[in-house]
Amino acid sequence: MIIGTCMITLRIPWASSLKDKRMVVKSLTDKMKHKFNISVAEVEEQDNHRVAVIGFACVTNQNSHADSIIENVISFVENNTEAEITDVFRENL
Repeated sequence: MIIGTCMITLRIPWASSLKDKRMVVKSLTDKMKHKFNISVAEVEEQDNHRVAVIGFACVTNQNSHADSIIENVISFVENNTEAEITDVFRENL
C-alpha cells in the first residue's frame, strides 16, 4: 500500500478576512474531493487570512500512480484558483 501525501501553500493577497479565505479554501477543497476522490483539508495557517496550507492524501498500490495523482491535483489547483502557489511538499509513504 502506497500513501501519497502533499501540502500546497497558497498565498491569497486579496483576502481581507478569514471569511474571504474560507470561501477560497472551501470551494477549492470541495472541487478537489469530488474530482480526484482524495482526502483533503486545510492543515496549517488557519488564523492567517492571506495564507492557506491545503493537505491531501491518496492511497494506491504503485508509487508512479501516487505521483501521477499528486501532479494532476497540483495542476488542477493552479488552474482553478486565483491564489498563488508558493510551496509544494510531497511525500510517498
